[in-house]
Parts: sequence; structure tokens; C-alpha cells
Amino acid sequence: MNNFIVKIILKLHSFSYNWASFFAKKVGKGIHPKHRLMNYHKFFVDNVSHNDIVLDLGCGNGVLTFDLAKKTKKVIGIDVNPEKIKLAKENFSAPNIDYLVGDASKYPFNQKFDAIILSNILEHIENRVEFLKSLTSAFAKASADKPKILIRVPMINRDWITLYKKELGLKWKSHNNHFIEYTLETFKKEIEQAGLFIQDYSVQFGEIWAVIKKYEQQHHNSK
Repeated sequence: MNNFIVKIILKLHSFSYNWASFFAKKVGKGIHPKHRLMNYHKFFVDNVSHNDIVLDLGCGNGVLTFDLAKKTKKVIGIDVNPEKIKLAKENFSAPNIDYLVGDASKYPFNQKFDAIILSNILEHIENRVEFLKSLTSAFAKASADKPKILIRVPMINRDWITLYKKELGLKWKSHNNHFIEYTLETFKKEIEQAGLFIQDYSVQFGEIWAVIKKYEQQHHNSK
């Protein structure tokens, strides 16, 4: 069997994966089953507090924003897609949620936040280190527990077939608009370059779920 046949099969794998995802979302009336099966909302909700003011960057249709609002004082959800914000306002509104249309990488931080959510957002940003540095201007006064950035990003080494596709020069990214998909080492490097540190992390479903803080907080905890 030569590489041509292998490449055809791998292209069919990508094709079927994309269409399965598309129709699964249709069956779920716009809500992808990954929200339920991966249960990643729990990671974000578990890492916020009742008095927190939260910024959900790239909030999409507001599903996660809505769950965060059940626990926190206030959530601002921002997304560049006006249609998604329209759906969020229609389906996932609450008295303590404000939805805004805007570019997450250019958000004017005129308010301080206790937690900033980046759920599958960082990989869509080209200048990620500068973006992460800019987020700290939106931090509330640093303490041992907050503020924090809660991040969820995809891994390139999530399975062997992804690495094999890349090796063969095929499309391998889980989304065409991704600038990067991480290893744990590349993720740690970017976080450190931004002057931040990883307080805690886990690897789930081929993704890194991490709690990120400023180095000043690390010094605070050591006192």
C-alpha cells in the first residue's frame, strides 16, 4: 500500500469527522454534544466564586456564559460574531449577563475582572503572547485566589493520527482558523513569555485545561 491510498483514507477520516460534527450540532438544535460529553463547563464553573465579575472572551452562543452566571456576580460575554451574540441574548440571557459584539483581541479593558475565560479561543489568535499580556490590564487587584485566566486549548499530540496527517502534509488542525495547536511544552512556554504561570492544569479529551495567574500572585502565596 502506497502513501496515496493512505492519504485518501486520512482525507476521508477528516471529511467524516467534520460532517459528523456538523450534523450532531444540527440534531442538538445548535448545541454541540461536546458541551455535554466533555463537561468542560464544570472546569470553568468550579474555578470561579460567587462574588466574581467574569469576562468570557469569545463567548459564542452563550452556553458557557449562562452557566458561569448561575454562580457568579456578573458575566460579560463578548464575541466577534453578531449572529452568535443575537442567539446568546435570545437563548441564554440572565439579569447578571451583558453580551457585547467585539473582537476579543481588541477589547477595551475599562473594567476589572476576577476571572477571564478563554475556552478554545487562544489558538485563534496570532499574537498570543502580546494578547495574554494585555489581559492582565483587566485584572482586579491581585490576591492569592484571584484574578485568574481560565484557559482551554487543543493539543496537537491529542492522538497519533493527527501527527501522522501533519507528517504527510495533510490538513491536521481541528479547525482551519487555528494558528497553533499545543503540546504541553509549547503551552507552558507561551504562558511564561507572557509573564504568567500555570497554577494548575489537566489534560482532558486531547486539550489542556489550565488555571493561569500572574507571577506576583505566586510571590503572594509564598509569603
